[in-house]
Amino acid sequence: MINKANELGITVKQLADEYIAEYFKDAKGLGIQEADVHPKATENIDSIIELIKTLIDKGYAYNVNGDVYFSTKKFEDYGKLSHQPLEDLEIGARIDISEQKQDPTDFAVWKKQKEGEPAWQSPWGMGRPGWHIECSAMANKYLGKTIDIHSGGKDLIFPHHENEIAQSEAANGTEFARYWLHNGYINVDNKKMSKSLGNFFTVRDVAEEFDYEVIRFFMLSSHYRSPISFSKDLMEASKSALDRIYTCIKNLEFLLESSEPSKTGIEENEYIKKLIELKQKFIDAMDDDLNTADAIAAIFEVVSEANKYAAQPEIEAQSIQYTIDLINELIGILGLLNRRNNDAIPAEVEQLIDERLTARKNKDWAKSDEIRDTLKNMGYAVEDTPQGTKVTIYP
Repeated sequence: MINKANELGITVKQLADEYIAEYFKDAKGLGIQEADVHPKATENIDSIIELIKTLIDKGYAYNVNGDVYFSTKKFEDYGKLSHQPLEDLEIGARIDISEQKQDPTDFAVWKKQKEGEPAWQSPWGMGRPGWHIECSAMANKYLGKTIDIHSGGKDLIFPHHENEIAQSEAANGTEFARYWLHNGYINVDNKKMSKSLGNFFTVRDVAEEFDYEVIRFFMLSSHYRSPISFSKDLMEASKSALDRIYTCIKNLEFLLESSEPSKTGIEENEYIKKLIELKQKFIDAMDDDLNTADAIAAIFEVVSEANKYAAQPEIEAQSIQYTIDLINELIGILGLLNRRNNDAIPAEVEQLIDERLTARKNKDWAKSDEIRDTLKNMGYAVEDTPQGTKVTIYP
């Protein structure tokens, strides 16, 4: 960020604010809810300095001419997340050994100011936080000494998350995070997506061709810990799968308007019993380390059962409503099916539908077909069923 800001002739804050704003655009598109607070390291320098002072006072960190380092040898559990012995880490660290460090695996928690870099006043002179310390300080301030869930990419396990654990637990004397959720890489042509390989693209790039919701569905179709293989064909398949769920709900809502009241209690309905089993299957999948892939498979089993039930000559309103509510509940947990808010039929389309119905009653088939073609050109499919006229928006 420092290098990029200098290159553009702007401040680091201006650069950060620009990219944060762009991030929130994509996050909103993907249906990601905002957190209660979005802290910035630059706005929490005091908390960072206090944490470093605590580490120094407890003997876990030391100052060398304005640079402050964490001593990994002082923290007995160092390496417990990545399961790497300290001896192995030392071998890897010897490639770039700072003369100031007491040990090659020690890492900076405060860096002395260099020319052209932003800096803040501290007990060790002008400087800025190291890469890892800000996360520990902000987690401690906003979430507490122990947090329930910490997530991130697999590439952050070492050294970033390992160092977060060390400095947090050394300062607070308690467990830093109870659960760690590390997501797999995105692969393109069986290679990890990265700028260095030239196969890098952003969510915004993909969203120009596919809806944000399709991207979310695509991501959820694999277990978060597994690598995801990206391709246009898989995105097309995700779009088709998502449209299948939309179509099922629309069909059920249409049938609900003309379905008969239930003749038996819901507990006696074999169809409903099957749906209850599938709901439990969804729950079991989500309880199994957030296995969204299996959870989505359970949803499609519900969709399949619903389509078979809807094709029966006699359907009951209670069963249809239960199915609609169940699909909405399960898919809502995954944050999907947000396009329905944009699917309202415009007044001019409703008027054309009414005119077509009048033409059919008058057996004016030419007029009826003409209106059907007009609606098709506007993006609406019209289907005449025993239950009435059904209108569908083309996906």
